[in-house]
Amino acid sequence: MRLKLLAEWMKDNELLDAAVEERLLRLGTQVRSDKVMVAFVAEFSRGKSEMINAVFFAGYGRRIMPASAGRTTMCPTEMGYDADVPPCLRLLPIETRLQPQALMEWRMAPEKWTRIDLDVNNPQQLASALEKVAETRKVTQDEARALGFWHSQAPEDNPMVDAQGMVEVPKWRHALINIAHPLLKQGLVILDTPGLNAIGAEPELTVSLIPQAHAVVFILGADTGVTKSDLSIWREHLVCEADSPDSRLVVLNKIDTLWDDLSSPAQIDAQIDRQISSTAEILGIPRDRVIAVSAQKGLVAKVTEDEELLQRSCLPVLEDALGRGMMGKRQRILAQAMAAGITDLRGETARVINIRKRDLTEQMMELKGLQGKNTTVIKHMRNRISQEQAEFDLGGAKIHAVRSVHLKLLREVFSILGSTALKKEMSQLSAALLQRGLKLGVKRAYGETFDRLRANLQKVQTLCGEIQSMLAATFRQLNGEHGFSLQAPAEPQMAQYLSDLNMVERSHIQYLGIGNAFKLAQPEFADRLVRALSSRLRSIHEMALSDVELWSKSAAAQLDAQLRERRRNFSRRIEAIDRIQQAAGGLEDRIQDIDQQEAALSQIELKLIELTDYLIAANQAPSATSVDVEFA
Repeated sequence: MRLKLLAEWMKDNELLDAAVEERLLRLGTQVRSDKVMVAFVAEFSRGKSEMINAVFFAGYGRRIMPASAGRTTMCPTEMGYDADVPPCLRLLPIETRLQPQALMEWRMAPEKWTRIDLDVNNPQQLASALEKVAETRKVTQDEARALGFWHSQAPEDNPMVDAQGMVEVPKWRHALINIAHPLLKQGLVILDTPGLNAIGAEPELTVSLIPQAHAVVFILGADTGVTKSDLSIWREHLVCEADSPDSRLVVLNKIDTLWDDLSSPAQIDAQIDRQISSTAEILGIPRDRVIAVSAQKGLVAKVTEDEELLQRSCLPVLEDALGRGMMGKRQRILAQAMAAGITDLRGETARVINIRKRDLTEQMMELKGLQGKNTTVIKHMRNRISQEQAEFDLGGAKIHAVRSVHLKLLREVFSILGSTALKKEMSQLSAALLQRGLKLGVKRAYGETFDRLRANLQKVQTLCGEIQSMLAATFRQLNGEHGFSLQAPAEPQMAQYLSDLNMVERSHIQYLGIGNAFKLAQPEFADRLVRALSSRLRSIHEMALSDVELWSKSAAAQLDAQLRERRRNFSRRIEAIDRIQQAAGGLEDRIQDIDQQEAALSQIELKLIELTDYLIAANQAPSATSVDVEFA
């Protein structure tokens, strides 16, 4: 709301150029759409859905997500809030895996999803509707193979075959839940994932969704500790960067199974403590990143308002780690980005105001110099202003030449990161992945593809550096010749996108080992894998291009604004001389006008500081830097 007010005020005062408007739009979009995705990952029967119920939905007084014994979450489920969409559950049929479109493309086709409206005020209807994410269907082994759930070379991972030779598979490929929960309205997105077999069957989940999650909660059983399948999920999908251990939280669930009437509380605590230490050692993470809880007892305690049981369940410890740690960190980053964006915007706008103030000062000095002068002097002054204007207009050719070089270099950047270039880069990898039989040499093809992509980003960085040097030199020259206050904006940095590329490459490497050779041999799986990769890479390129485009717009708009102000200044000076020549009292009237304009500009400057100070302070306040998350 405050951003909108700032934009309208700037527009009313002719301060809203293209770059400033773009920056405000981006900040507004960032506030509305910036999400904190927390992925809950676990093998089957670790109590993951029960934990989501306990943390987020205990306020309904019952279970909302299906959490009965056995396999409940059969398809990946995203839960978030979009104010433009009514509360609903959308389900993508599993058969879409037989078609070439990536999951990201299916998101753009809402008509292909089965939609069920949700009544958020009716817990029973809500829970009944959400049970659909656990629905299954029976298919033949050939159909299961085509859908990615049957692998002849890995029979231990295959689902059970019934007496009729049929196999049970998820009915849905992906689920989207839109619900106005307080936390979801703040920008939280929960990604509830199925077990190892289902994770491996959906490449887009492991190469896009989980790696892009801001935080991952990995759930184990407190009674079993780290099992072989748990370790497989961790090593293949969840090992994080050494510099970002805070993005992974391991939860030992079901500590109530260790509550033994024959053991003392001290003995139980010691047993839980041993499990925490052992888990941290096996997974190679700090001990404080492992939390032991009982989600089921925590849910019961919240519903029955049993404070003693709630504390014993240790659920508040998990909630604190999620709220103050994971979500709090993300919100602090967003707040810092907002404050920095508003500060930059204020600096750009202040330069325009200062140009106007300086022009008025020059006009005032010029007009006061005419007081008591005759008509000949005034006419000479008009001729001098006209000559200055003509000389200034001649300098436009130089500016046009600089812009031509600028645009040429930008076109080169866009050609490197454009969709056509990306398709060309992917063609060799696609050929290697989609060849029949075992994929020999696919690892080399992957490495070469990513090497080229990294080289492209580095080339873009070099081009941006050349443009930046040219802009800085041109701006210095214009500042010296015309008294401008141009300042080249900071060039975009490709380091983040290089890091994203490395992350995508690592998330794909897991599919290139001997263990996945037979899975890769299936053309349907290989096709889904390469499409998921293409979708992710396209997203990285688009974000990089967006940064370059905003940077270019900021530089061009700054130059346009100062050129426009200077031309307006010439027009006002000539208009003032003409009025003085036409009326005896024109000079004094014009001096009075300028006094009023200077006073008005001072008020505009104060208002700009007031509006932007409010936005900057709002993003530096305690509420923006330390998050107190109120769970259900």
